[in-house]
Amino acid sequence: MALWFGEFKPIDHKNRTDKGLNATVGLEIFERGDDYLRGRMPVDDRTRQPYGILHGGASCVLAETLASMGSALVIDQSRQRCVGLELNANHIRGVSSGWVIGTARPLHVGRTTHVWDVRIESEEGKLVCVARVTMAILDGGMPVS
Repeated sequence: MALWFGEFKPIDHKNRTDKGLNATVGLEIFERGDDYLRGRMPVDDRTRQPYGILHGGASCVLAETLASMGSALVIDQSRQRCVGLELNANHIRGVSSGWVIGTARPLHVGRTTHVWDVRIESEEGKLVCVARVTMAILDGGMPVS
């Protein structure tokens, strides 16, 4: 599909999620479709708030990571990079265990901004969170780490 730039290599996404905050919360990117990117995150002691349910901030981590990875797959990373500009999240339902699965789809793919719709659901398919993430597209390639 014309949306994606280059080929999807799961190992590249593993390399980007196996360190930092993504690794801390156990986030995994596992699927790219024609118009979406999908990942998951466990609901456990790393991601729960004091009342025993998924922390809203953890949902935001999943949403922004999916949008960031999605934008990174749309641009030519040798010439551009993407960074989060705005995040809005509505927390619909609490989840106390298992996994949450996020699906990110672009609403707008422009030259200087991308806007992503991210739906996070429980393993049973119940809506947990809806988020909109705006990414800024900047000149200059991705730094090598």
